[in-house]
Amino acid sequence: MARFGLDVLISAFPGQLSGKRVGVVCHAASVDSSYRHVIDVIAGCGKCTLAAVFGPQHGLFGQTQDNMVEWEGNVSHPLYGVPVYSLYGEHRKPTPKMLDGLDALIFDVQDVGARPYTYVWTLKHCMEACAEKGMPVWVLDRPNPIGVVGVDGPMLSPDFFSFVGGGEIPLCHRMTMGEMGLFIKKMYVKDSDLNIVWMDGWVRGSLWSDTGLPWVLPSPNMPTLDTAIVYPGQVLLEATNISEARGTTRPFELWGAPFINAGEVIKILNGQNLPGCLFREHGFIPTFQKWAGQFCGGVQIHVTDPKVFRPVQATAALLGAVIKLYGGQFKFKDPPYEYEYKKMPFDILAGDTGMRESLLAGESAASMRAGWEKDYPAWDELFKTLAHYPEKSA
Repeated sequence: MARFGLDVLISAFPGQLSGKRVGVVCHAASVDSSYRHVIDVIAGCGKCTLAAVFGPQHGLFGQTQDNMVEWEGNVSHPLYGVPVYSLYGEHRKPTPKMLDGLDALIFDVQDVGARPYTYVWTLKHCMEACAEKGMPVWVLDRPNPIGVVGVDGPMLSPDFFSFVGGGEIPLCHRMTMGEMGLFIKKMYVKDSDLNIVWMDGWVRGSLWSDTGLPWVLPSPNMPTLDTAIVYPGQVLLEATNISEARGTTRPFELWGAPFINAGEVIKILNGQNLPGCLFREHGFIPTFQKWAGQFCGGVQIHVTDPKVFRPVQATAALLGAVIKLYGGQFKFKDPPYEYEYKKMPFDILAGDTGMRESLLAGESAASMRAGWEKDYPAWDELFKTLAHYPEKSA
């Protein structure tokens, strides 16, 4: 069984943090292997003093559903009386005032292995703020739930950096939060005093279900491991008028719209022999967000083999099929999206304009994938310098 970085921290508490006043960046999924929340663990450990709490997108305990639904802190923690600050409201980067009186910042947030998931860019902001303050950051590492899924999707162009992408990485990147911290320090925040508490017993070519660790949904629409596996591709639907099935019990696995005939789409998709997945008709009526209260001709994506599944290629295929069949009704959404007010939402998610232009030109998903692969050798070389964990043996 693997152990979270939080478990490792408590079992061998580092002397550098002993007696220090610490702030903790965390959310609902910041638990140890016994489901104890990091706030309670740090407050009760007797080794340091909990002095502030910070929460990322979706709130400290997963209460805010959607993108650009802000929450504000500036309150006291109900049990420990320390200030609680939001990093997804007026501020997405800790201010100097928020960090006053702290000796270190502990970052313990669960990622899902997809570039647009904003938590890693909250880490980047925290590293920047702490570097400016001369304060160390401690990342308590957690598994990449979909570490078995291969690299997929376009690289992010620096011209398209946003809060859903602040580094030149592919959409599906295979790294843990600790390794992403190394990447951010190497490439963008070189003067960060970064410290990482690595996990015990985790190997990369695995799924969360292999770890023996408890799963706590890291955001309101990430209920299961199945969601996480498809998310690196299906997140692109947020930037279209296709419902990604928010307002159902299977967000991102289901997708559809009132103008879609599921049978027509499925015939095209299953005829492409996409690796590791199949598509099946499943209509739905969202209770909120896109097409709320309306019946959507819906499809569920079923992953049959995560080892060969390519989530971004699969979503490119389904978008291509929808554009081919319903081009007059399908739409890419206009800004704003995640604090970007000029560039197209799809482009900041995908990485640049290339994928959207390829879809509109009728290019196949396999051809798009071949284009993305040209950038992977350079990424693989950088990845090797940052990778801390071994690959799972066959």
